[in-house]
Amino acid sequence: MKKIFRLIMATSVAIAAASCANTNNTTEVSKVVVQPGEQAPLADPGQKNFGGSAVIPSQPRDTTGMAERMRRMREEMNKIRTVHFNDLSMSDPFIIPDPETQTYYLTSTGGRLYKSKDLVWWEGPYNVIDIEGTWLKTGGGPAASEIHKIGDYYYYAGTWNDHADLIQQVPRRYNVPHNQTYLLRSKNIEGPYEVFTEDPNYDWQPREWDCIDGTLYEEDGKIYMIFVHEWTQIIDGTMDYIELSADLSKTISEWPVTMFRATENPSVKEMNSLGEATFGRKLPGWVTDGPQMFRTQTGKLGMLWSGWGDERYLQLVCYSESGTIAGPWIQEPEPFLGNNSGHGMLFRTFEGKLMYVVHHVEGNGPRKPQYWNVDDSGDKLVLLDQIILEK
Repeated sequence: MKKIFRLIMATSVAIAAASCANTNNTTEVSKVVVQPGEQAPLADPGQKNFGGSAVIPSQPRDTTGMAERMRRMREEMNKIRTVHFNDLSMSDPFIIPDPETQTYYLTSTGGRLYKSKDLVWWEGPYNVIDIEGTWLKTGGGPAASEIHKIGDYYYYAGTWNDHADLIQQVPRRYNVPHNQTYLLRSKNIEGPYEVFTEDPNYDWQPREWDCIDGTLYEEDGKIYMIFVHEWTQIIDGTMDYIELSADLSKTISEWPVTMFRATENPSVKEMNSLGEATFGRKLPGWVTDGPQMFRTQTGKLGMLWSGWGDERYLQLVCYSESGTIAGPWIQEPEPFLGNNSGHGMLFRTFEGKLMYVVHHVEGNGPRKPQYWNVDDSGDKLVLLDQIILEK
């Protein structure tokens, strides 16, 4: 029954998406107004819950002066300061070294930029993105932000959503919002990152898909975006890719290619079976998150990605049997890193040392970035020891 349910859901999404195949551009797609409907049951009081609680508390909260407190909190958060790595709190950390300035740049969910000379002390947060005139301005985000140098430009990839713009209503499950990874561009690594497409509201992924966590990857002179097709929409989440034009301004694939499903990795478990609620609701399904491509020193092509399992958030890894993006992708059965850690990536220091940065949650605390040593000298990536920084 579980397999039949997943098949029905995937088929319904595919049929809806096929209605506008061969185009991603929102100006060419007539938007259908989707009305919100009944969602999945609410989480139980006190239940583990990813993404914040929608459960109404038994006692009303005191909201006196909340707007002013929020204003002061935002003002304090936006102050430029120097912060020790141990004091940072963020989801989905991404580090890009800039050899020209011998500076490391760090971005994450939230869309701010930090910079550092030593990977210990970070200056920021700087606001480096300009999304005026786009639908992004009305939504939430960006999430899972990244910076990539391709050709003469730096590209900022982030996932934005607009929950007021629904693309599908899955009965007794989820009101699916417009959710897309969007690209901005700059000549300077410190920005500003601005719209560079002819249509500022262009969708690189199919509009009818709930898509997140897009990353960029070059292979044989071609540029691809690898992204997540969300489990919230299709139950068994997938990892997919599309080919982009040489200037990254549009998608040239007729349709995305699915690389693998969440359930192909045995460590990934169904969310309700783990007691995990999502956005305060009991949504059944299997999660894919945070793709990051890499090659070992032997030339083996791999991908870091994340899902949920027995230790909550998991960092997972898989390898391409063909050595190309086309796969097939073979999953490593054991997590690369468990213990409620994930959405990590690799980068190399100016001294040539390979490092792994990931976010970790201890108990009910905030998401904190961590550094780890890794070994990529063989066909498979090997996790070594955590790098502990002293203040």
